[in-house]
Amino acid sequence: MALVALALDLGSKLVVVAELEDTGHPPVQVLPDVLYLVHTRNTGAAFSLGSSYTYVLTAIAIAVIVVILRSARRLASTGWAVALGLVLGGACGNVVDRLFRDGGGVVDFLALVDPFDPPWPVFNVADACLCVGVAILVGMELTGRRIDGSRAAKTGRASEAGDRPGHN
Repeated sequence: MALVALALDLGSKLVVVAELEDTGHPPVQVLPDVLYLVHTRNTGAAFSLGSSYTYVLTAIAIAVIVVILRSARRLASTGWAVALGLVLGGACGNVVDRLFRDGGGVVDFLALVDPFDPPWPVFNVADACLCVGVAILVGMELTGRRIDGSRAAKTGRASEAGDRPGHN
């Protein structure tokens, strides 16, 4: 999953840079009034926050990559594997940009609804993989599914029949 996410991210960024960078090309409408391709660079996090902390953001992403790789040996859940693969691939895609592109700027190119004043920040495939992966992880945790394939045991005295009101 991580390799697929990374390949899609890097491949899409190569195309965007080759076709849209330094060309003055207007936004490319992919789905009318829904999805546009534009080219921008982001040295910060979401919404360009922390743009002067490129090295810190890179260090955090590398730490996330290391934690996921170390956790991989405990994986026995398909859901966790998919989620962590998406997060790993997305983190790797953005780290590659931060380390190897001039100025450490991540290539962003997907704009939703309005290419000139999008309601969300312009993002890339890596960002989408990160968001979807984290959403799956939250869902896995909320439903009690663990990385080792086990299910969390329900705890609390109220769940035991003998402790409920009216049961003796």
